[in-house]
Amino acid sequence: MKNYNLIVLSLLATSLLASCSSFVAIERANHASSDSAFASYLRSENIPITHNNGLKILNGAHAKFEALFEDVRRAKHHIHLEYFNFRNDSINEVFISLLEQKAKEGVEVRAMFDAFGNMSNDRPLKKKHIEAIRAKGISVVKFDPIKFPWINNVLSRDHRKIVVIDGCIGYTGGINVADYYLQGLKGIGEWRDMHSRVEGAAVNELQKIFLDMWYGETGEIIVGKEYYPEHKAAGSADIAVVDRWPGRTPESIRHAYVNAINAAKDSIVLINPYFMPTSSIRKALKKALKDGVKVSIVISEKGDIPMTPEGTWRAGYKLMKKGADVYVYTEGFNHSKVMSIDGKFCTIGSANLNSRSMRYDYETNLFVFGKEDTDELNRCIELDKKKSYLMTKDNYKRRSWWKRFTGWVASLVTPFM
Repeated sequence: MKNYNLIVLSLLATSLLASCSSFVAIERANHASSDSAFASYLRSENIPITHNNGLKILNGAHAKFEALFEDVRRAKHHIHLEYFNFRNDSINEVFISLLEQKAKEGVEVRAMFDAFGNMSNDRPLKKKHIEAIRAKGISVVKFDPIKFPWINNVLSRDHRKIVVIDGCIGYTGGINVADYYLQGLKGIGEWRDMHSRVEGAAVNELQKIFLDMWYGETGEIIVGKEYYPEHKAAGSADIAVVDRWPGRTPESIRHAYVNAINAAKDSIVLINPYFMPTSSIRKALKKALKDGVKVSIVISEKGDIPMTPEGTWRAGYKLMKKGADVYVYTEGFNHSKVMSIDGKFCTIGSANLNSRSMRYDYETNLFVFGKEDTDELNRCIELDKKKSYLMTKDNYKRRSWWKRFTGWVASLVTPFM
């Protein structure tokens, strides 16, 4: 009986210690900083976080193309390009001429563009243009060509914007190859956007995305240290490349956004052009507001797709009523896709906060840990806020009944936009 009592006491003590350990673990999780909590989520999803990367936020198309063209001029081995579209206009002509020169120097140049993205712009690359580009020594392919009866994977398009140079430098963000990023559009004005330049181990992740896509379209297997070099420390940024590949990682970016928002303790600041978020992201933002997190959202007064400005206004208004500060950008169309959490980590990439990006398209976003880079992104966002006005109940109600009705209709078809 004495031994039995000792065993019972021992089991009770063990149980109590286990309960205390669980309590401590829960408390630690509750008090974890937002960046630590989000990093834990990424590790749980086996998404690698690379260290000691160099990151440069490119605030606008002029900054992007200036940096990109300089890096292309210095390329020694290969240049890989993956874009939603290359619009057949002057910036594309300059770019193709530069790539032709590099091809003559013996640099491998591979370029991929989305077939639907090409068809959907007003100056597409036609067959004769593509043949002329190939004649210059540039390997160029369409991703998933649209064929009769136009139902082959029509929803899942390659919306990424990736460049990899010599396996050492990478670019990604929201900027395609088109004049309107530099010159704006008639009736809309400035076409505002952001991009990023990366050095370090994160480039290998961008390279893998491109070469996997290239293999899928061409059957060409490309491997070797020339494409995946060892990287020395290039900076202080820790970067996770979160890629959405339909069929492989269909929920990756949506879940990353939700978990980043859920991790926030103090502030969420974001810009997104087609702000008609899926239900899970809406719920996460509402929960953040309920928990006292300051949420600031920048949307655009104008847009390039029918119904979306009205839809974004309605989505913004719903969150404004819950306590969000919604800024309406007035100097054109703000096409940036960025978010900052607590001033500790941020994201920049190709994904819009709408169903098309979250549920259908191929997308890539960088999630960047580091105060210095996050501060730089926040400075860019603050500049855009100064070109905006705050949404209020009064200015929403002053919108015409037709715009408000259109916004309501857009909200009904959010799952398809």
